[in-house]
Amino acid sequence: MVDDAEVTAWALAAGRGDRRAAARFVAATQDQVRRFLAALISEGEAEDLAQETFLRAVRSLPSFAGRSSARTWLLSIARRVAVDHVRTATSRPPTVPLPGGCEVADTVRGEFDRQVVVQRLIAGLPAERREAFVATQVLGLSYVEAAEVCGCPVGTIRSRVARAREDLVAAMSDPRAGRKGDSTAG
Repeated sequence: MVDDAEVTAWALAAGRGDRRAAARFVAATQDQVRRFLAALISEGEAEDLAQETFLRAVRSLPSFAGRSSARTWLLSIARRVAVDHVRTATSRPPTVPLPGGCEVADTVRGEFDRQVVVQRLIAGLPAERREAFVATQVLGLSYVEAAEVCGCPVGTIRSRVARAREDLVAAMSDPRAGRKGDSTAG
């Protein structure tokens, strides 16, 4: 991962019209933006939402002043894109569907299955806790950076992450964790 100072320098140069810097800025941040959006909304919609994020960011680059890191600024834009998306998609179910309507097997086997279960558990967290957890524990942002991205105090981020961890531990100790709609009797 490219360091924040370099990414911020590219963003500032891109804001002054440097196309090469703009390309470097996008290349250095696109995976992190997509992962953030995938965790907040869904893997299937992450690419489209990432494109919307970069469209908004490129339009706003001339006004980016570098008071925070460009990565933090960009993830704040991604968060607003996700919030706007949720607001317009009122018919969306509260959980993130798996591609192709797959259900997690009763017995979790292999790394892929564990990954699916973890993704479903994270997707089941309340939105604010999921956002704070993904920003700090998945993307590796500091609590200060996550607070900037989420637009709340650092203490709130710490609290949300702690509660998200508690929720995940409780869900993992539930034998039904990762299974949705399983109504079969054993």
